[in-house]
Amino acid sequence: MWVHPLNSTRPSEGAFNLLFENIRKDPVKFFNYFGMSVSAFDELLTMYLGTRLLGIDTNMRKSITPAEKLAVTLRYLGTGCTFIDLHYTFKLGASTVGNIVREVCIAVWEELAHIEMPSLTEQLWKNTAEMFEQRANFPHCLGAVDGKHIRIIKPTGTGSQHFNYKHYFSIVLLAVVDANYKFLYIDVGSFGKDSDSTIFKKSTLWNLLTRNELNIPKACPITNTNIVPNYVFVGDEAFGLSEHVLRPYGGRNLTNKKRIFNYRLSRARRYVECAFGILSNKWRIFHRPLNVNTELAVNITNACCVLHNFVRERNGIDFKDSLTVEGFEEINPVIVDHGGRTAIDMRNIYADYFYSEGAVSWQHDK
Repeated sequence: MWVHPLNSTRPSEGAFNLLFENIRKDPVKFFNYFGMSVSAFDELLTMYLGTRLLGIDTNMRKSITPAEKLAVTLRYLGTGCTFIDLHYTFKLGASTVGNIVREVCIAVWEELAHIEMPSLTEQLWKNTAEMFEQRANFPHCLGAVDGKHIRIIKPTGTGSQHFNYKHYFSIVLLAVVDANYKFLYIDVGSFGKDSDSTIFKKSTLWNLLTRNELNIPKACPITNTNIVPNYVFVGDEAFGLSEHVLRPYGGRNLTNKKRIFNYRLSRARRYVECAFGILSNKWRIFHRPLNVNTELAVNITNACCVLHNFVRERNGIDFKDSLTVEGFEEINPVIVDHGGRTAIDMRNIYADYFYSEGAVSWQHDK
């Protein structure tokens, strides 16, 4: 039967509509399939992405709907399957799937990043510090910072720039996380050969920090004490010690005070590790090397971090997802700057606090 071109549909449209409507009827299946609730999906589509993802119908066929584009992308990010796999599932061309994923990831970042990762204001830092003090017993903490390797297939024409110490190719995700496992700041795309400290000192965050333009609150006394330390970020051994960045004491034969400081620091720093675990276990695209060009790998990572915050706020987390960090590897540990006298004194102030007024009963058991 001949069908007028204006009324023709794409071969995949009916299959998608049937699949989508059937899954929507079961909230559990929907969440497992798309990684978010029905209400979150609808909010993401109607409030932020729907207009942006609209295509143009032609005389020959209808365009792919925003709902189908979002569904394809979430399935790609959530399962780690290939464009070929989605070609069979959604009855779309593999190259079309790739174009859709790129379009949606860019749209997610540009439309939601300023909402899900708001400006780093003084009030935001104060709220973050209060949360860390309540949940991690670490006062004046602005966030936990760390970096992770994201596996990629060797980019053409890049030599060994992306080849890391684990002997595979990667880009680096540098992140600052709050005590609610949400990303406050990310820097994506540095070469895999670089160390955490190098990447951190090349980031916009560090540049703003060194120019005193990060809106960090002025030093004030810790609650119920006369101790007045700076507000600080907490990191691991890969980061240099500075007035606003704390790292653990090095060495094996540490005093009890230094050992306790390292333990208390690790309790605050675990939030960034847990956030990476939640990110990689929900968006399982990170469980395999990204077989895309470097630009798209950055787009995918940016989008997943924004979606992580979006879903975290609306649907919470499955805590077991935070216990392992699959798909990510630590950055190469290197000898870094141990800090000047002021930085060393600042770490000692925190160590003294945790050993005296800020002591908790269970810290001596660790």
